[in-house]
Amino acid sequence: MKKIIHPAPDQWEDLLQRPVMSLEEIEQKVAPIMARVASEGDGALKAFAAQFDGIELEAIEVSAEEQEAAISLVPEDLRQAIRTAADNITRFHAQQKREEPAVETQPGVRCWRKSVGIQKVGLYIPGGTAPLFSTVLMLAIPAQLAGCEEVILCSPPDKKGNIHPAILYAAKLTGVHRIFKAGGAQAIAAMAYGTATVPKVFKIFGPGNQYVTAAKQLVNKAGVAIDMPAGPSEVAVIADHTAHPAFIAADLLSQAEHGADSQVVFITDDADMIDRVEKAVAEQLAVLPRAGFAAKALDNSKLVLVSNLQEAIALSNVYAPEHLILQVAEPEALAEQVINAGSVFIGHYTPESAGDYASGTNHTLPTNGYARAYSGVSLDSFVKKITFQRITGEGLKNLGPVIEKMAAAEALEAHKNAVTIRLQTL
Repeated sequence: MKKIIHPAPDQWEDLLQRPVMSLEEIEQKVAPIMARVASEGDGALKAFAAQFDGIELEAIEVSAEEQEAAISLVPEDLRQAIRTAADNITRFHAQQKREEPAVETQPGVRCWRKSVGIQKVGLYIPGGTAPLFSTVLMLAIPAQLAGCEEVILCSPPDKKGNIHPAILYAAKLTGVHRIFKAGGAQAIAAMAYGTATVPKVFKIFGPGNQYVTAAKQLVNKAGVAIDMPAGPSEVAVIADHTAHPAFIAADLLSQAEHGADSQVVFITDDADMIDRVEKAVAEQLAVLPRAGFAAKALDNSKLVLVSNLQEAIALSNVYAPEHLILQVAEPEALAEQVINAGSVFIGHYTPESAGDYASGTNHTLPTNGYARAYSGVSLDSFVKKITFQRITGEGLKNLGPVIEKMAAAEALEAHKNAVTIRLQTL
């Protein structure tokens, strides 16, 4: 990890650049994959499964029998852990349901808003070296609560043509309707354009690498909604002299092990803490099964010394991390000053992995600085807000002249006439 000592504020943005390829370069690689799926459908998905996943697929869709056989392989203690996490996630997201009261903006004019579930949604679940069955919970539970009519899931198969059993168990538990063996940009294309097997959806959700993110952004240009640009994972940790170096190291490595393109940032006002954390990272990295991934991510990561915690939070707000951990003496006070972050973890005993799995909050969050403008996935991500209004004759008498005057001033005579004709009948 690179040490940065007392950087000037005008250097912050450059110093905290993410290790990402240029979008144009990635799109050049992704676009041909998307085009082939659009034109060849299932044939392209099978060809890409052979090319990228090393498996000749007989069927793209997971059958009910295949799902049940796989679920039987999930140990009961893991099933129980998944159920507990699902209960917490359900409890947190269910509280996001809001019945908004109708508002009489003036006598005879009544307006209201209603949440309606998006009919068809597609969930992308990364597989490969880290099958993220936890992401199934994070996406399918709010989809279910929102009342989405059709929920499909795509995840890359392993070299035997199987999707991880825990992914299939989580999908069954959360009411996913159909599951398909497809990964990467080709899975995003299949859900966006539809194939003979994979139905077209209206909105696509789920994290992924830079290629998946680029694919989502490309289909978004073509009119398919996406949750957000959620790419490689990242974390920032702010700590003072009260922090535990081993805790910090574990939090940094928990994100670094996601992949070589992840990034972690440690910010402190205690010079000794940088050396202590660096030592703890080295000790823990040495015994990690995914040490290779984590080590590459650490090459792109930073240890930053600042003058005080006010400067630390200001720097973090410039960085806009996906995850922000506050290991300081008074974390609640510091948390109040957070402006840009996907999710915040407050205090010494709140590891980021709690949010990843089971505290209840959603772990599908904006990365690469998008936390400046985007929220993480929530129940609202799966609904549309439709506005309604009803105006009585008396209400139109009151409001009509206002509309007529504004329409006339904009030179939109037909708009004015829509009111005038009605008023003439009253």
